[in-house]
Amino acid sequence: MGHTDVDAQLAVWRSVYVTANRGTLDWMLDRPALRGAFLNTKMNHITGRDFTPADGWKGPQTILGWIQGRGLEALVTHASFFDHEDAAYAEKLDLAGRRLFEALSELYARTCKGFFAYDEALNPVYPDAEGQLHPQSVEPDLSTFSDIFIVKGLLAAALRYDRAQVPAYLKALHKIVSDIEAKRFVSNERQRLGAEAVANEPGDYGPRMIMVGGASMLKRFGLGAEAAFGARFITHILKTHQAMSAAISAPVLVDLPGHPVCNPGHALEFSGFGLEFLGDEADAATLAALQSLLKNHFALGFSPPGIRLKVDSLTGESLSPYFPWWSVAETIRAAALGFEHGHDGAMLAIWRQCHEAFFNGYWRTSPAIAYQTKTIDGPVDFVPSTPDLDPGYHTGMSLLTAIEAIDRISHS
Repeated sequence: MGHTDVDAQLAVWRSVYVTANRGTLDWMLDRPALRGAFLNTKMNHITGRDFTPADGWKGPQTILGWIQGRGLEALVTHASFFDHEDAAYAEKLDLAGRRLFEALSELYARTCKGFFAYDEALNPVYPDAEGQLHPQSVEPDLSTFSDIFIVKGLLAAALRYDRAQVPAYLKALHKIVSDIEAKRFVSNERQRLGAEAVANEPGDYGPRMIMVGGASMLKRFGLGAEAAFGARFITHILKTHQAMSAAISAPVLVDLPGHPVCNPGHALEFSGFGLEFLGDEADAATLAALQSLLKNHFALGFSPPGIRLKVDSLTGESLSPYFPWWSVAETIRAAALGFEHGHDGAMLAIWRQCHEAFFNGYWRTSPAIAYQTKTIDGPVDFVPSTPDLDPGYHTGMSLLTAIEAIDRISHS
């Protein structure tokens, strides 16, 4: 494709992404809030049926901290984007954002920790493998993904709505960084938190990867000086988790050092976060490593209908029948940023394949949501992390970053 053809293609994609994101936000904001403030994405992604109390912990009586934190960050970040695109719409997002910020900050202040789930009395609970809820311990000396997502959301909201609260949430974010580096992080929150959970933590790179995204968020909102941990985490992941994949004769990231299991989606998400965080400040070696890993994981993981959930990096064998939606959206983000650095035709081809796979196979326009999980036979009712649908986070934030990359490319 010529330069003019590429620009025209990117302009079309930009319009698709803005329409998709706005559709999701409209759908989410038009639904009745939970407890008058919390986002309500409790709907079956295949049938469109709302979850009810009869659905157990999936129902509206359970507030999922993961989703509320992610949703708050998404609302705030999209409001910042629409400030320049549609100011009246930004105000609508801010109305919901301020309401959620107040409710979530009050919930967080009860324990100064985030939790995966809260019961009808807003006490921390966790669902076991059978979906039964149990009281969660309030363990002060560890961090979880819920801490990450809630604190990131609160910090983003404080930066837009109440900067007096920024120092406290910055301190909380840096506590999470310390816990990750001191091996006080627990990934599996569907268990009782405590010393035993810390001791059994396998050491996946997921927490560092997500926090590279947190470092990108700090830079986005003008706090790059507070984001030095992002570079440390990128270096650690590249040094500790790279291994040669015999399946593609190239290096990939393995979940655990010395083990062949690879989650291509997480690795592609890492490349995207890394490219976003480093931006124009990326040194040549790190940039090359992130771009190479992006291509390698796409080669290892992409197979219709999307990105395979888990792969044996030695044999190339699928270790799961599932193809989640989020990894395809995250690869759009990563490929957009990868293409921005160097205008590599191979990167554009990855971007195009994921764009087509996502919007032809996962995306539903009414409502504007994605099928959460597919197999080669079609959508399946499988819960990847939470039964609540994506609140404009994985899809919305990925597409928003792609929009911003397109805008920079078109003005370069």
